[in-house]
Amino acid sequence: MSKLHPGVRGRTIAAKRRVRELMMIAKGVVSTDHPVMAHIIPIRRCNLACKYCNEFDDFSKPIALDTMKARIDYLARLGTNIVTLSGGEPLLHPELDEIIAHMRTHPIIVGMITNGYLLTADRIQRLNRAGLDHLQISIDNVMPDDVSKKSLKVLDKKLQLLAEHADFHVNINSVVGGGTRNPHDALVIGRRAVQLGFTSTIGIIHDGEGQLQPLSDEEREVFLKMKKLEKKNYSRFNQFQDNIAYGKPNHWRCRAGARYLYICEDGLVHYCSQQRGFPGIPLERYSVQDIRREFLTEKSCAPHCTVSCVHQVSYMDFWRAPQTLQAPQAPVDSGQLVQIE
Repeated sequence: MSKLHPGVRGRTIAAKRRVRELMMIAKGVVSTDHPVMAHIIPIRRCNLACKYCNEFDDFSKPIALDTMKARIDYLARLGTNIVTLSGGEPLLHPELDEIIAHMRTHPIIVGMITNGYLLTADRIQRLNRAGLDHLQISIDNVMPDDVSKKSLKVLDKKLQLLAEHADFHVNINSVVGGGTRNPHDALVIGRRAVQLGFTSTIGIIHDGEGQLQPLSDEEREVFLKMKKLEKKNYSRFNQFQDNIAYGKPNHWRCRAGARYLYICEDGLVHYCSQQRGFPGIPLERYSVQDIRREFLTEKSCAPHCTVSCVHQVSYMDFWRAPQTLQAPQAPVDSGQLVQIE
């Protein structure tokens, strides 16, 4: 059989992926008894140490393959539509390809967030074969500094490899806030992403304590210019990030714990990466009853939340049931980040 022209092949893969995504949206509109998205941690260790990040260490071992498969199977039984591998740095997991391939045995859209340092042409092709759907790299600056080494200077060759070899969708997220030194770096990064054919988004990052710092006038200017870039993303349909940029609270119904789950390396379900500690229930015991409870539970951290993936998956339910329950105080565990109140 003759091989399809790369452009035709890429468009065919993208079209099939889009059909799966539309089916996901339709399922989410019809029923609220399942998670739309889950982030799962295959390894907490990272090869970098960005100062604003509270989601990594430099010693953890990878989660065993059988354990990861069991967690993915359970997420599938809950009806989860999208599962994103995060960390730490997921590319450090020695059996990552097998994890992704196992995810694709279920009707799950597979994503991954990576710092990109470990990407090679061969590694990208292996991710293609495993069945990865989406990859995101967050690039913090043009030149590395003591806050972050995730720089365009270091990663540009990796981006070129992705443009040449990746069958999956690639999004490059540039950032403002959280101690980044030159806000205008975000524009340079975003324009380079668009030039290479990727989508480009802008995020407002928290500081090392997980707290939001108000944007300066210069940072807000850059944020608004980034939103005008040609490549767009469905997250632009709402005003969450706009309000954050101006230091305004968002009035919304956070559906974390219901439509969005964060599964830590210990297999516990948390609201999100910045609210680890509650509900803290082992995934294998998480039920539809838990999903229904959290769907109706108001989170006190919601007005100033910066976790865009939770915004996005909650947005489809903004018109539904008002939240009538209050989140209880989470138990404090010195090994976890707790910021419920």
